[in-house]
Amino acid sequence: MFKLKIPSLKREFKTVAVTAAIILLIAFSVVGYLYYSGFFTFEKKKDIVGIISISGAILFSEQVDTYAKIISHALRNSTIKAVVLRIDSPGGYADLIEEIYLDILELKKVKPVIASVTTALSGGYYIAVAADYIYAAPTSFVGNVGVIGVMPPTLIPSEIVIETGVYKATGFSKLLFPFNLSHALDSFASAVETGRGSRLKISSVELKRGTIYLGSEAVKLGLIDEIGALQKAISKAAEEAGLVKYDVIDLNEAFKEVAYSWGSLSSNLTLDWRNLTVEVLNSFQPPPSIWYLYLPSESGFTILSSVESTSVGISVFNEYGRGLVLVDRSHGNRVSTWDLDILIAELVGKNITVQFSSSWSNLASMLSNASCLIIASPTIAYSAEECNTVRDFVSRGGILLLFFDPAYEYLSMYELFDPINSIATRFGLFFAKGYLYNEEDYYGFYRNIYVNRFKSSNVTENLKSLVFFTATHIYPSNKGVAWASENTYSSTAEKTGDYAVMAMVKMNGTIVAFSDQTFLTEPYCYVGDNYKLILNIVDLVLKAEVRPTVKEVAEGAVEEIAEPELPVGTVKEFIEWIDGEEHILKWVKVSEFEVLVERPNESIHYYYDENGSLVKIESDGIKIIYDTPIAAPPYPLTRGKAWSCESNYTMYLDGGKAYGKINVSYKVEDFQYVEAKNGKTYFCAKIHYTVIDEFKIGESYMSMVSEGFTWVSQEAGEVKEEYTTIYYVNGSPLSESHVTLILKSIQKGK
Repeated sequence: MFKLKIPSLKREFKTVAVTAAIILLIAFSVVGYLYYSGFFTFEKKKDIVGIISISGAILFSEQVDTYAKIISHALRNSTIKAVVLRIDSPGGYADLIEEIYLDILELKKVKPVIASVTTALSGGYYIAVAADYIYAAPTSFVGNVGVIGVMPPTLIPSEIVIETGVYKATGFSKLLFPFNLSHALDSFASAVETGRGSRLKISSVELKRGTIYLGSEAVKLGLIDEIGALQKAISKAAEEAGLVKYDVIDLNEAFKEVAYSWGSLSSNLTLDWRNLTVEVLNSFQPPPSIWYLYLPSESGFTILSSVESTSVGISVFNEYGRGLVLVDRSHGNRVSTWDLDILIAELVGKNITVQFSSSWSNLASMLSNASCLIIASPTIAYSAEECNTVRDFVSRGGILLLFFDPAYEYLSMYELFDPINSIATRFGLFFAKGYLYNEEDYYGFYRNIYVNRFKSSNVTENLKSLVFFTATHIYPSNKGVAWASENTYSSTAEKTGDYAVMAMVKMNGTIVAFSDQTFLTEPYCYVGDNYKLILNIVDLVLKAEVRPTVKEVAEGAVEEIAEPELPVGTVKEFIEWIDGEEHILKWVKVSEFEVLVERPNESIHYYYDENGSLVKIESDGIKIIYDTPIAAPPYPLTRGKAWSCESNYTMYLDGGKAYGKINVSYKVEDFQYVEAKNGKTYFCAKIHYTVIDEFKIGESYMSMVSEGFTWVSQEAGEVKEEYTTIYYVNGSPLSESHVTLILKSIQKGK
């Protein structure tokens, strides 16, 4: 019996020992907590400088709850005489940042608060300005005062899930949301100006730009007080509290160990803020949302998905091709019926069909019946052949509307501005890089610019003030018909300028370019005179007269062009467009062996032999002599006839010589009727040609590659020409030029 009780006694003793150890551990924890809480004091207790570390992005309410408890503890504990904020944060969700800021202001009323900054960006700096004094390292990142807002979503209503008000599901008006951001920015800037007081050396405008400053810059501008690290901040806090002997306690660690579990917060804090993206932020706080946060530039945004192509409207055509507006979707265009909804509604109300096309070949085949072509925010460049198709359409009186928006949602990640310029440059226009902004006069926030300077035109009629929402500008400014308000900046130039946001080029038809696409959509189209602009666009389309200048050959017509009969003394005038600039070109047959071509800025003499082959060119001090004459066309011209020629040549210029080589090739592709500017229609051979001209000047190899079409009739010779020339230096493209000319008049010699 006695032996049987021994194991039981051992177990009981062991249980008692373990229980005693647990009780002792709890007692030590309670004593520690009571000590740090100031519930009782030891006789040799020292004063404390407490350190509160605020690190990482502030994304969760649990973080703020914990910071609030630590700050409250520092506020109530009489042994904690001063506090150092150790800040390494890019900021976070707006109201969470504001909670921490306001709690620190309460703490500062009772005890000195000094900040030691490693990184204090956006909301991190918002928190720092609550301190009495701020230290930072010379290369610390400081500032980035500003707000990031994620716009409210568009509500697609349901009849199963219903809401009680228009903004119940979305939270905010899309149109007014930027104003909310401006209010938040004003609060942030006000906190900085209040906290820094007379020490701040920069203006409110500069402060709101969101600039990041190095610590060495920030101290000069009054954003911080002194260069220094944690130890200097601790000494300053002790000095402000009048302490000689004191302990330094990390309140985060002490508080976490004796009182609270950070729980899931500790794992959340491992998320590197440098990897944050808008998409990640949306997972924490669904839109709409407002952040006092610095996001790395590579954080990215989600591109809006495109809407499938569609056709809407009523098909009504007349003899001049009114009644059809084509919208290109074949070049990855960031445009949908949502974007053009209001414009479409107004066009349909005028019995005009609007058709989206995802096939370029289908669109090109419909241009003969169209009055307007819309190209909006393409992400794939247009080829030379496609550009020629568009140019031919405009030369017949068609309307070309170019819309481009530099906002991320409308851009290709790879091509950016190049696709829109592949077509715009054919008409002498170029959409600039970057975006426009105004820090003094804006609608809602700085990227919503006012447009209030106009040139008289049919698209600007009765306009007094527009609002464009993230717009770029268009070169050259002298082709503009609307300009941004004064003191508007370019984000790339970083200076004010005379920035055109709408431009117009007139040929036979009209090209109008717009540097914003958002103004077309609801609710943005109702701001200022934006809706009047849409109505002006509709009126422009209504008045278009696209004449059938190129007709198919009538059935049974003879497909043959004999050599033109142009006696000596014949004078022809052409209208010529070079990169959209219009002027008169004069062609004169001086003799059987010489032709003179005059433009406003140059005169060129062409010399021929008795066979009509080109042997020499002279122009303004330059002379070119061909080793082998460039052969004349082999008349009569018939479908499919082709010819080519290759020749070396010597070029004399500025007293020197250069040697080159030219290669030309021609082919008759079709026969068409072409209507000249004198109102007469000519039966023409449509000839495709390529000219490759290469020569060397000094150590540089130059080349010009021209490709295009010429239309030649028996009655008048050349009636029309369209071509593109690309200039190369040492094999690299340097520039590109686009030329169109059409016969205006002819007076034959006797």
